Amino acid sequence: MSAAPRSKRFSKPQRKNDRNPAPWRLLLHEIIFEADTPAGKLFDILLIIAIILSVITVMFDSVAEVRAEYGRTLHIIEWFFTILFSVEYLLRIISLGNPTQYMRSFYGVVDLISVLPTYLSLLIPGSQYMMIIRVLRLLRIFRILKLAQYLNEAEVLLKAMRASLRKISIFLFVILTLVLIFGSLLYLIEGDEGGFTSIGISCYWAITTLTTVGYGDISPQSPLGRAVASVIMIMGYGVIAVPTGIVTAELVAPITGKVSTQACPDCGAEKHSYDALHCKYCGTELNPD
Repeated sequence: MSAAPRSKRFSKPQRKNDRNPAPWRLLLHEIIFEADTPAGKLFDILLIIAIILSVITVMFDSVAEVRAEYGRTLHIIEWFFTILFSVEYLLRIISLGNPTQYMRSFYGVVDLISVLPTYLSLLIPGSQYMMIIRVLRLLRIFRILKLAQYLNEAEVLLKAMRASLRKISIFLFVILTLVLIFGSLLYLIEGDEGGFTSIGISCYWAITTLTTVGYGDISPQSPLGRAVASVIMIMGYGVIAVPTGIVTAELVAPITGKVSTQACPDCGAEKHSYDALHCKYCGTELNPD
């Protein structure tokens, strides 16, 4: 039996690309999502400036003296930026043919939760300070300054972290086991006289010692306790070295291929190859004529 004609076999994936979005939607997508056009670059630069100013406003609002004198002004500025970013988020959704992918993406989630704290502050006082998360939106500066090659390096690091997740999880389990053992041991050796009033307090001391933080608020006084503490301090160097080696081992397998600043006009996905003609997530044609 002969194979089906090529046009029929691949007719379904092509249906999505046959959709012709309205010209105004293409223009809106080009301005909001693209950084290769003058209008798109200007939009992104103004967006970065607005994000920086909004973060500075939140920081000033956290100072009691400034808030006491300029609290009302800062409150108005916060709402101005919140409404501005809310409109921007809605425009991003409108400009896409299938906005679900964007809404579930990293940037889509960040864009959403960057405006929620101000609205939540009407119900939960103080939650507006979570607007500082808007600083994550500054990651778009890589696209604006045409530093897309750095996105590739970031992707390498992210995949190395994911590949190391199981190994690091096992390592952390071992560390927690050691913390419980050494914490219980110091509780038995030192007791209440040395400030180790419970196993929980002793485990806290073991964590600060094993991680080489060493606050010094609690320390063993007996010779045996100090000997055990010395062993934990030496082991602390291994705590630093092991996870570093795990991640470094995963980084030796480089990820080839450069990424561009092109965003899909249908789902808003990014990180496509420079020579990509279609979105690798939904199949929509990139740079439609």
